[in-house]
Amino acid sequence: MNPVRTFWLILMLIASPAWAFQSRVVTIPSAAMHRSFDATVVLPDQYSRGSQAARFPVVYVLHGSGGDYTDWTANSRIGKLADRYHVILVMPDGGHESWYIDSPFDPRSRYETYVGTEVVAYIDSRFRTIATKQARAITGLSMGGFGALRIALDLPDVFGAAGSISGAVDPRGSEDEPGIERVFGDPSQHADFWNSEAIVASAEDFSRHHIALTIDCGVNDSLVQSNRLLHERLVELGVPHDYAERPGGHTWKYWSNAVNYQVLFFAGTFRQAAREMREAHAAAAAAA
Repeated sequence: MNPVRTFWLILMLIASPAWAFQSRVVTIPSAAMHRSFDATVVLPDQYSRGSQAARFPVVYVLHGSGGDYTDWTANSRIGKLADRYHVILVMPDGGHESWYIDSPFDPRSRYETYVGTEVVAYIDSRFRTIATKQARAITGLSMGGFGALRIALDLPDVFGAAGSISGAVDPRGSEDEPGIERVFGDPSQHADFWNSEAIVASAEDFSRHHIALTIDCGVNDSLVQSNRLLHERLVELGVPHDYAERPGGHTWKYWSNAVNYQVLFFAGTFRQAAREMREAHAAAAAAA
């Protein structure tokens, strides 16, 4: 090999973070929308180096308005969390202004079905996942924070944990967002739908569906007040959840830091679920 080429190859390998080599792009078809979308998948190092029988929990991470499936890996070091917590990370494409809902006003926009059902089925069929609710979590930033909570509430048998980072948890506060009326309808004519989609309207269902919940927002974020109101409602209802406000605004500097805490939270819920399952099996065996 050319010595100059060898030198630059070695330099690139040294300079590149190890987790970058674990990421891949997959193309996931959507029967609901009659098209396919790309997604980023990050596998933990243990996936290829450990036992081929080993299976892993999955964390789905959603992008915000105007973003795509490359946002998280391009703007943060999220990939290192796959190795640290032994999880598979999946970052699907949710469209620029979909709000991750199945819109009653735009039949072409069925992103809740896509992300919550079709993407999950694809990942479970092609990777060694633990294909249970207790081993799946979903989170996201801004529009993706809303989408993660909405999907978890609407598909309670799919996700056992959910999170929101700087989430637009109440679309009624985002009426000026580009494209939002396309999927939610006119806010004056369809106020009932806007009201029903606000996460606060379904807050008690997190407890009823046994969804572990974590929410955070920057203290300088314009969305912090709606997050505080959701937190207060959850406290009022007695719904267990983690809530945090940290210094920062609606920026990648905040999000790239916050996702570390979210995946740590999810890793804890996965361990707890696995422990409870082992104890249940032991109790059943003892009683047999």
